[in-house]
Amino acid sequence: MEMNRRQFVQTFGLAALGLAGAGTLAGCGGGNAGSGSSANGSSKVEAIKSRGKLKAGVKKDVIGYGYLNTATKEYEGLEIDLCYQIAAAVLGVSYDEAKEQKLVEFTDVTPKTRGPLIDNDQLDIICATYTINPQRQAEWDFSTPYRTDHVGILVKKAAGMKSMADLDGKIIGVSQGSNTKDMVLGMLKDEGFDAKPDFQEFPDYPSIKSALDAGNIDAFAMDRSTLKGYTTDDCELLQPEIEFGAQDYGIATKKDCDLSPVVDDTVKGLLENGWIEEDIAAWGLL
Repeated sequence: MEMNRRQFVQTFGLAALGLAGAGTLAGCGGGNAGSGSSANGSSKVEAIKSRGKLKAGVKKDVIGYGYLNTATKEYEGLEIDLCYQIAAAVLGVSYDEAKEQKLVEFTDVTPKTRGPLIDNDQLDIICATYTINPQRQAEWDFSTPYRTDHVGILVKKAAGMKSMADLDGKIIGVSQGSNTKDMVLGMLKDEGFDAKPDFQEFPDYPSIKSALDAGNIDAFAMDRSTLKGYTTDDCELLQPEIEFGAQDYGIATKKDCDLSPVVDDTVKGLLENGWIEEDIAAWGLL
């Protein structure tokens, strides 16, 4: 039976299409572009092959993206699946083999730790709802965006807030190291709302939701797909018709390393063959 491109990639992995060929993808940056080395002279691709595993930074508390299932003790979600696809491309195996053989070593990261863990070579990639922006692109390489989301603001129904203007004087919980505060302030200004909220930073998303439930903060601001996992019957999005703060998620790698083009070509291939769209639907992401 003849296979289409989608079936071929699902069975054999993108490596079989040549996306991880050392001769064509290994080199980037500096004067080592043809040598398969990063700008500092060391090959990330060869390091991964030597160890036999990809080291990936992911979220453990974002349902549908990166979530550590307490029942199975396994990571799951779109970004977890993407990590296995990257491992398959680098190590020359199929996607299914990468999952079965557990060829990814996962480390949960926060907005404050993800960049430094790439810089000091403790991790090979960061695939953790990492929004691409010019400031970050100056410090790390990013793949083509695999997902675009928008910021949302979650509030308690009992609070009676119906308009963004009701945020005046309220406390909004945001994640440490994120740009969510700037996105919210920019939206209020652009939409003409005369509201001046205060912000409180938290180390992780469950902490923000707990503070909201306890009444210590008035709202929880984060990407909408992330908020979906924390939405309960007594909560709702404030003015969901206002879309703001478009968030393009990319996979980050060390600046000018030879792993970067492998990652980018893998993401492009998965966008082209429809795998990412199918995985998004499978995880029920907004």
